Amino acid sequence: MMGCRPVGLLRAFAVVCLPIWLCAAALRAQPPEASSVIRNVDAAVKARHDGLLGYTVTEHYAVYRGKDETRPAAEMTVHTVYRRDSGKSYTIVAQSGSEFIRNHVLVPLLENEKRINQPGIREASWITSANYEMKLTSSTPRQVDGRECLALAITPRRKATNMIEGTLSVEASDGSIVRLEGTATQSPSILTGVAQVMRQYVKVSGFAMATHARAVSDSFLLGRTTVTIDYQDYRMELAPTR
Repeated sequence: MMGCRPVGLLRAFAVVCLPIWLCAAALRAQPPEASSVIRNVDAAVKARHDGLLGYTVTEHYAVYRGKDETRPAAEMTVHTVYRRDSGKSYTIVAQSGSEFIRNHVLVPLLENEKRINQPGIREASWITSANYEMKLTSSTPRQVDGRECLALAITPRRKATNMIEGTLSVEASDGSIVRLEGTATQSPSILTGVAQVMRQYVKVSGFAMATHARAVSDSFLLGRTTVTIDYQDYRMELAPTR
């Protein structure tokens, strides 16, 4: 009779623990709720703002005409400084090609970025649920730029040059932005028309930072115009941890 007791205890333990294990497995297998994913996106954007005092980065702009993306019609290299308390400033360190395109396409682009990053204004540009309607398009993660991502359909709550209607891919684990693809709701220049936009992000010091952007537009004056931006050599200034 004594030999049966350990067996009985094991059976009792299994009866208690098996439902718990099955419940935990079921919870792990459950698809994420849209509201939870959107909260993660909002939290990641806020954490970036709160945790980043400033940064510097080198941005290279290239403008292509028509379908030829091997020979830029104009180029510009810019040293960009961002400060949380004052916004963005730009110093042009090199430029070449069409002066007309530089002055009427790239300079307005820089001026618009400077304007929308001013304190008190930049919050209206954040990719958050306050500025966008967001809908989870699939509960199954997919690979985007080598990262496990969830996709959200986003629709701006207002029209602006920096507001994009399209698809936002975010890391499934924490809501950090990985890629943005869509159509701008307004054009930054009367010469370029509304653009099809794509931006890629990687984590730098734990925060999503742009590494490559591409905008394709069409207009009567310039025809098909493609602008690419490559971001290199980030130098981050982080807020002190509490």
